[in-house]
Amino acid sequence: MRLSLGVDVGGTFTDLAAVGADGRVVTRKVLSTPSDQSEGVGAAIAALDVPASAVGRVAHGTTVVTNLLLERKGARVVLCATAGATDLLELRRQERAGLYDLSLHHPAPLADAACVVGVAERIAVRGVLKRLTQAEADRVADEVAALNPDIVVVSLLHAYADDSHERRLARTIARRLPRVDVVTGSSVLPEIREYERTATAVAEGYARPRVRRYLERLGSRLARQGLPAPNVMTSGGGMLPASAAAQRAASLALSGPAGGVVGAAAILRAIRVRDALTIDIGGTSADAGLVLGGEPLVEPGGSVAGVPIALPRVLVETVSAGGGSIAWVDDGGALRVGPQSAGAVPGPVAFGRGGVEPTVTDAHIALGRLDAAELSGGVGLDADAARAAIGRLAKALGATSRRTAEAIIAIADASVARALRRVSVERGIDPRSCVLVAFGGGGPLHACALAGMLGMRRIVVPPYAGVLSAVGLAIAPERREAATSVMRIASELKRTEVAHILGDLSSRARKQMVGRIRVSAHARVRYAGQGYELDVPFASKDDGAAVARRFEVLHRARYGFDLERPIEIVAARVAAIGKAIPLRFAMQGEPGRRAGRSRPDLAPPSRPVRGPAVVTLADATMVVARGWTAKPLPIGGWIVERR
Repeated sequence: MRLSLGVDVGGTFTDLAAVGADGRVVTRKVLSTPSDQSEGVGAAIAALDVPASAVGRVAHGTTVVTNLLLERKGARVVLCATAGATDLLELRRQERAGLYDLSLHHPAPLADAACVVGVAERIAVRGVLKRLTQAEADRVADEVAALNPDIVVVSLLHAYADDSHERRLARTIARRLPRVDVVTGSSVLPEIREYERTATAVAEGYARPRVRRYLERLGSRLARQGLPAPNVMTSGGGMLPASAAAQRAASLALSGPAGGVVGAAAILRAIRVRDALTIDIGGTSADAGLVLGGEPLVEPGGSVAGVPIALPRVLVETVSAGGGSIAWVDDGGALRVGPQSAGAVPGPVAFGRGGVEPTVTDAHIALGRLDAAELSGGVGLDADAARAAIGRLAKALGATSRRTAEAIIAIADASVARALRRVSVERGIDPRSCVLVAFGGGGPLHACALAGMLGMRRIVVPPYAGVLSAVGLAIAPERREAATSVMRIASELKRTEVAHILGDLSSRARKQMVGRIRVSAHARVRYAGQGYELDVPFASKDDGAAVARRFEVLHRARYGFDLERPIEIVAARVAAIGKAIPLRFAMQGEPGRRAGRSRPDLAPPSRPVRGPAVVTLADATMVVARGWTAKPLPIGGWIVERR
């Protein structure tokens, strides 16, 4: 096997990890290029300085979808919805943005109300109430064309049960607008809940044109370098070829953060730790995740930048508390940190690239926690400029520079700790029973403080901590999914019916995949009348009753009670997963050039370090707080324990 490259694009740095046939890892780090992420990807691969023939795979984690949802720079979407249900995106679930704050509002829908076309048709769960005529389809197509769309989304009521009207209207619009893509809600998410299905389909349409252009541009850049076409990490933690990813843009919303949790899970399996919270602190944001039983927790969906995307995703809670988060004073005279970030351009003041506002990174430098002689991605750190920026902020607050720097870091820690509680306590997981895995450039800097706030006693700072997301991308297997609506009472499903559902979904998911493949199947199950489901694993040997029993055990463990109600299987989803690329930890890299300087990768001292201490790692910096002791792990990295 040739090199497998993982390239993770962050807000400040683009990280690369190259995993060889022997499992060894070599890393690089360069500044991100926000105007065109593909430039940073190309620069990171060029910094590896290996012949193109040595590269067998390029795996990429991108923030393109997240950024366009945050910045609202996606495509002009025209939505076709059933007449009488054209306000779904506006009405949402009729919940408030803030229960006690009437000034808060939900983000505007991705499809403006003026770009929603009503369709005279109606399908109910039990059949067609009003048939879609060809004349009506032609009328809708003409109205859509008059709105000059970049892309069209067709999402009609109850199409999860019968998508015939969606398909007929999509064909008619495609004939009328042959150069415009048409997305159907049933193809994106064939499950109940009209709002979530429509919102997810619109998110797909909103992101797809820009994602396609970006992946084409990236593929062309890699081709000019003689490299293979890229694979792209999905929110669910697996890889898709770029050609397939371009048709599943909504599934890339958490592409980059998912790679970090995948990498953390691989490290945890190597040291035989099953349950952990993960925290990835980069230049722009901090991402909290959860690993249970040695595997990343995958949820059926969630919100990204205020947009519901009901597709499987590795559980990640993102907060604006990265190294580049800007510290400022609000109108009331209080110190605030974020959500604004200095990003890669201009970056923190210490980067010397034009930044003038103090950041979390500048606060660490002012406290002596970062070595100003060290380089980060080829950027020198100017300690004097960082201290001067913190000093200006301290003067505005009437405080000392040291107290101000400590307060900046404490505010960032509080924000990250809240995210860690949301992914654990709110799901019935006691953080004290877990290990904290801290990575990213800033994770090891904040780990002891975060663990202390959550009552945790053990921290793992993994090998390749500063680029672990890129490592996760490099080793992640190909993963393809297929789903279907079921909507049956579980006890009515015979074993042959369950086997048929699994067989059909498996063949769809495995299509175009080669090599050794394992299949993971989950049913979405609830008590009849509930407004939420739990994902329950199932196999071809199961009947509906077996799935129901498994659901009762899981529901009781998660919520502490069960109900005397029928159990309903809402939907089923199958993931076909290829073979992961193994890591070999006996040799954590090879001596060589990293980020413009020559030094061995990951060469920790052989004896414990008692806090307070600061340890400079190969691609990050670790703070060992008073009362904590750090011990080197045999595989590289550190285990940090409270004394």
